[in-house]
Amino acid sequence: MDHQQEYIDRGDDRIGIQIYPAPESAQAPAVVLWPAMGVPARFYRPFALALTAAGLAVHVVDLRGTGASSPRPGRASRYGYHQLVTDVPAVGEALRTRLAGRPVLLLGHSLGAHLCLLHLATTGGPGIAGVVVVAAGLAYWRSYPPVRGLVTLAQTQGVAAAAALLGVWPGWGFGGRQARGVISGWAYTARNGRYPPLGGIDPNPGLAELRTPVLAVSVEGDDYVPAFGLDHLCGTLVSAPVERVHYTAAEAGARLNHFRWVRSGEPLARRVAGFAGRL
Repeated sequence: MDHQQEYIDRGDDRIGIQIYPAPESAQAPAVVLWPAMGVPARFYRPFALALTAAGLAVHVVDLRGTGASSPRPGRASRYGYHQLVTDVPAVGEALRTRLAGRPVLLLGHSLGAHLCLLHLATTGGPGIAGVVVVAAGLAYWRSYPPVRGLVTLAQTQGVAAAAALLGVWPGWGFGGRQARGVISGWAYTARNGRYPPLGGIDPNPGLAELRTPVLAVSVEGDDYVPAFGLDHLCGTLVSAPVERVHYTAAEAGARLNHFRWVRSGEPLARRVAGFAGRL
């Protein structure tokens, strides 16, 4: 096995963390990777190995209810964005000994990127040297061309309505099985173009004040998060130094989309390592 499986408990939920072999240098940067909605940590193995080969210490988290994390989301699940965001520092604390002495990067794909940014916005991100945002956008319906925007609004709010009615999102063609609170938060961003309150606190001002360096990566062929969706998100980071790049099929040497980049991520892993080195 090329990684070690560990767990941390968060109330009634257990979160799985895959830990890959660390570089020999105790000062090599570390990456904590947070996945997209419904995507298990094991899916990122090719990219994790590429990051390891690029000289980084790699840790991949399973979001609540996904992959090695438990239990499976159901009608009794009461968590949403707020709880997922508080999982970020909890994982950091669990990894504290392994991360000690290393510059730490948070790397988030889609929903995972939002959790990383919201953690930084609400806490200031102590101990975090930088954040990498991959294929993430707010899916704000007004940021799309008119017809597509209305379709996006109808789709996102329809999913939220179904999750509220059923008590859980069954994962019909999108996002995997999810707690209704997670779907509610996601639909809020699509409807309003901003993040929902977390524990009664508006995180958006903190996002505007964020000064942690950001590497923001859009992906060619991504129909879920077009490049302009990430541009809209970057527009909220008015104080942070943002390095904006577009990962292309030509650079990857393969066709790409919202998920396929993970299988062809060696050039992107080198970009991440370069970003870490510049920090």
